[in-house]
Amino acid sequence: MELVIVGSIGYDDIETPVATGSDILGGSAVHAGVSSSFHLPETPEGIRRVGLVAPIGNDFSDLHQSKLEDLGIDFSGVEKLSGKTFRWSGRYSGTMDNVETISTEVNVLGDFSPEIPDSWRAPNVLFCANTHPASQVLVLDQCPSSEITAIDTFMLWIETEFESLSTALRKADLAILNEEEVCAISGEDFFMKAIEPILSGECLHGGESAGSGPSGLVIKRGSSGVFAHLPCGIISLPSFPISEVVDPTGCGDSFAGALLANMSQRKGILNDIESMRDAMVHATVTSSFTIQGLGTNKLQGLERGLYHARMDSFRRIVGL
Repeated sequence: MELVIVGSIGYDDIETPVATGSDILGGSAVHAGVSSSFHLPETPEGIRRVGLVAPIGNDFSDLHQSKLEDLGIDFSGVEKLSGKTFRWSGRYSGTMDNVETISTEVNVLGDFSPEIPDSWRAPNVLFCANTHPASQVLVLDQCPSSEITAIDTFMLWIETEFESLSTALRKADLAILNEEEVCAISGEDFFMKAIEPILSGECLHGGESAGSGPSGLVIKRGSSGVFAHLPCGIISLPSFPISEVVDPTGCGDSFAGALLANMSQRKGILNDIESMRDAMVHATVTSSFTIQGLGTNKLQGLERGLYHARMDSFRRIVGL
């Protein structure tokens, strides 16, 4: 398997100033999976290149599973458990920079212990999308032969599971986090000051004596773009200018999925600044489509001609 994604599959109820929807297919694994499958489509021989590992409940729709499989996503690592699928409800207002969480129902995700299929344990890229840090550590330990390992998280785990999150960050090659998260992990007010303490392990549980942090850090900055501190150097890109935002949910996961799908195609890419910049350009453009529709709707039906036209436009914007 070229890209293995471990995370959540769920249903979202979303309200924004311009759109409302219920029972929208969502979750970190779904957003990253749909995004990455656009860049890693099923081969003509029928080989699927993106695999998901996540739990679903008895209420998960066969239609939704078929839609994901039709995109070329391998569902072999998805486990159906007795109970309900993970659910989240949120409301955006104003500029949609922040979301009000109305409810979170963990359901089958709460007791899930991920088990990576044996044939998937040496992928080009292993992505531990947002899920409990203890599960991320378990997954990373199951796949020591992964060429690249990447991790995401969110504020709840930083505040409540910092020790296990620190362990996961030390085991990963790349952390893909937003600006608020890197500042919270480091205790710094400015993201640039947060980078070195995370990479060195100084601000993680146990300090530098417990080991260094990830080799690289990609910081998602919303409308301000993205900043990466990598073994090959520093990369900074703006966001793609969008006149109308419909739904920001899953934008960060879509960015990560596209980034890692492109990274999976080149060995040693963390030491190749031009290839990393190109992967980040693809990720930025892909996530710009995500925010133009509810959930993954825009990405699921994305036409390649439209995508390449926006890619050309963004390359001109950043001078590439």
